[in-house]
Amino acid sequence: MGAPVFIGDEAAAAGFRLCGLRSVVPQPGEELAALELARAEAPLVLIDAACAARMPRAQLGAALAALAPFVLVIPDLRGGAMPPDLTREVRAQLGLGGLET
Repeated sequence: MGAPVFIGDEAAAAGFRLCGLRSVVPQPGEELAALELARAEAPLVLIDAACAARMPRAQLGAALAALAPFVLVIPDLRGGAMPPDLTREVRAQLGLGGLET
């Protein structure tokens, strides 16, 4: 397996390159293809939330649920998009949406 991969905007990609990750800045509409290529080559794939929001939900969900490689949606550098709140989604699915811990 190769190095971990970051998929997202150019500014964040530059920072992740400095950390040793391979970075991909997909053109609009090419986000899913970038994800599939990264999953075939890397042990870890990080996707910024803005880029993830442009991917088809079913394919992104399948990638996030897969055991390998580990795929993680991270907050957008500019704070414009945030990853989904998994705790809230699970609580809603269980009918526990109004309960706080």
